[in-house]
Amino acid sequence: MSDSSAPLWLFADQLGPHIHSAEGHLGREVVLIESTAALRRRAGHRQKAHLLLSGMRHLADDLGDRAHYLKAPGYRDALVEFGRPVVVHEPTSWAAHDFVHRLEAEGLVEEVLPNPSFALPRSDFEQWAGNSSRFRLEMFYRDQRTRFDILMDGDQPMGGAWNYDHDNRKSPPKTPTLGVPDPWWPEEDGIDEQVRADLDALDASWSGVDGPRLFAVTAAEAQSALETFIDHRLADFGPYEDAMMGGDWSMSHSLLSVPLNLSLIHPLDAVHAAEAAAREGSVPLASAEGFIRQILGWREFVWHLYWHFGRDYRTANNELNAHRPLPDWFRDLDAGAVTAKCLSDALGGVHDRGWVHHIPRLMVLGNHALQQGYDPDELTRWYTANFVDGYEWVMPVNVVGMSQHADGGKMATKPYSSGGAYINKMSDFCKDCEFDPRKRIGADACPFTAGYWAFTHRHRDRLAKNMRTRRAVASMERLADLDAVLEQERHRDRF
Repeated sequence: MSDSSAPLWLFADQLGPHIHSAEGHLGREVVLIESTAALRRRAGHRQKAHLLLSGMRHLADDLGDRAHYLKAPGYRDALVEFGRPVVVHEPTSWAAHDFVHRLEAEGLVEEVLPNPSFALPRSDFEQWAGNSSRFRLEMFYRDQRTRFDILMDGDQPMGGAWNYDHDNRKSPPKTPTLGVPDPWWPEEDGIDEQVRADLDALDASWSGVDGPRLFAVTAAEAQSALETFIDHRLADFGPYEDAMMGGDWSMSHSLLSVPLNLSLIHPLDAVHAAEAAAREGSVPLASAEGFIRQILGWREFVWHLYWHFGRDYRTANNELNAHRPLPDWFRDLDAGAVTAKCLSDALGGVHDRGWVHHIPRLMVLGNHALQQGYDPDELTRWYTANFVDGYEWVMPVNVVGMSQHADGGKMATKPYSSGGAYINKMSDFCKDCEFDPRKRIGADACPFTAGYWAFTHRHRDRLAKNMRTRRAVASMERLADLDAVLEQERHRDRF
């Protein structure tokens, strides 16, 4: 931590007390900058812009006289006008990294400090990674559990297993909703009202629609959201974490990705709360472990690989030679242009609130894009712009690596493509859909089912060499109607 008394400049995703009120910053003045140029340049989902501005303005209000809230065309303009050097924590993208170090060279930034909002420091990850070129979550996750002593009994995992995926793959119940208590919902205030008015007046091309604020933007709100999840929803999270329900978009998910990515709570605080509930016996171990895997495992894994893979990872990887541009209806979040209920619901969720949980992201939106061969760079930028928890560090590894397998397997063992049978098993969408997940030929053939076989055929040589996908190639070669499926999918324009 810096020993100087220079003010602390906080980016909009650095809003938590573990940053501004850490021991080395207690009493230090805080600078927050609202850049109209950055807002217009990023544009993206209207509700994401609201969350960012609301978070910054609420923090300025909470800090009172300690805060300097500056509005300017650009960050550099604001710092020049402020007239004093600042310290800043390492930001969360390569572009912002380069920018703050240029400002440091100019003397506007006195020091760039490490980012304190992840459990594992970047230097420790690089030591763990060594000279490896391929990475797997399971090995990283086990190291994290051991390193931070989470769900451990001595040197062994609590309960005798490292993960409980087999307990956490239930199909949704035959009811309209999951029937769990509601998540914590925020109450908007005068700050939100002014943010909404200011965004209405700003000349920017937003995606999605305005709507009531659904996510925490203050540390107190984030703590309330975490406590509500742990006390009332975590127990049901595990079994249904991979399920989808048309009438229950939040199901038993925590809705903590936004406050976590705004750095309102430290990930270890969320992890320790879930662990405590498991050790007390108030939630099943499988549910706590599934949530902890998301935070201490996957989220940290994605953060570190963003930096480890380098600044060109998003643009330089296209191993499956996917170059098809996103269609207008997909780019514009036009759920009404889509027939398949699962795909329409996912697009509608992004349009209406900038958020769907991880399975619609991966196995509906990502699965569709993978099968259709959409350009992974354009797709990554689409996810980053349209998800309220999507940032430059979040989406490249999630999309290029996990979803689209465009890096050829640097961090995932296989492409995540599936037919309609998976969606039928894990959701309630198919029962009233015009497409039949069992059919691959005909007007009512499911685009995911037929698309799965077209994708498998297109990449059959690569998939046949992979132990996890070679059986799919063998099954494809036994299809008597394969030529008809391929011809149908070449001309498909209805999804």
